[in-house]
Amino acid sequence: MSLPGDHPPVEAPRVGVLLVNLGTPDAPTPKAVRRYLKEFLWDRRVVEIPRLVWWPILNGIILNTRPRKSAHAYQQVWTEDGSPLAAITKAQAEDLQKRLGAGVLVRWGMRYGNPAIADEISAMKAAGCERILFAPLYPQYSGATTATAIDALSAKLAAMRWQPALRTLPPYYDDTAHIEALRADTARQLRALEFVPEVLLLSFHGMPERTLHLGDPYHCQCRKTARLLSEALAGEFPDLRIEVTFQSRFGRAKWLEPATDIVLAAEGAKGTKRLVIAAPGFSADCLETREELSIRGKEQFFEAGGTHFAALDCLNTGKAGMGMLEGLVRRELAGWI
Repeated sequence: MSLPGDHPPVEAPRVGVLLVNLGTPDAPTPKAVRRYLKEFLWDRRVVEIPRLVWWPILNGIILNTRPRKSAHAYQQVWTEDGSPLAAITKAQAEDLQKRLGAGVLVRWGMRYGNPAIADEISAMKAAGCERILFAPLYPQYSGATTATAIDALSAKLAAMRWQPALRTLPPYYDDTAHIEALRADTARQLRALEFVPEVLLLSFHGMPERTLHLGDPYHCQCRKTARLLSEALAGEFPDLRIEVTFQSRFGRAKWLEPATDIVLAAEGAKGTKRLVIAAPGFSADCLETREELSIRGKEQFFEAGGTHFAALDCLNTGKAGMGMLEGLVRRELAGWI
């Protein structure tokens, strides 16, 4: 049946996949970082402090001091394609698009900053996507990551008259495909080192300890990922001691322990000379891995007496990581494609 002559254009129905990560400033400048931090740190799921208490701290202290320091850190890792997180997430989406073919539209978005989740959902709907898989690239679930991304999605849906059908990618912290991808990629990088490490630190992003007591499963899921990965690596690296730490402490509250920076200093002080660090809670390298671990972590370990250090890459767009991501996405799209 043909459409009336005055009918607006209608795109053929499509299936879409939106890869989502945390976010990044638009530029490595204090102004851009301040704008990004204001959005990020005002999120009630990220900072669970009463607004009347938090507002003067955020606007009177943090946003007047932290942007310049953070901008300097970003400047050390910024690329021609933007921040590492943006460049790699974009590359992951482009690779996944090739793997899934023209029948699926793959885009990427950020919870904070650009490209915004709301804008990407609008673009996908305009392109005819009536079914969308929303895929937060967080292996472990946390209210401050997965949940707030879904909050942003829900806010966009609430403003839409014609909503697409939605599915969400579940956390995959203990998925056999994820553990195997981590094992294969970690083992590949360990074999390529010019030294034999004594210790492998598995560093996860930290969270205030109170989130654990309030019921957030993040800590437990990090521990399970680490245990399964350690078991998977044991056969090839039986003499490698593997420890779990948590990085990126912020503020005065007690955070999940042990802290990565403290453990790095302690290992060097007690005689460990050769250490490697990996971040299996991150799907793509970012400021926290490229600057905090690779640069500052190395300095901390060497200052404490270490002599050999390496920070391993995240799964990024490597063969193991992209194969895993394709498998997870295809599984969640079952019945749609």
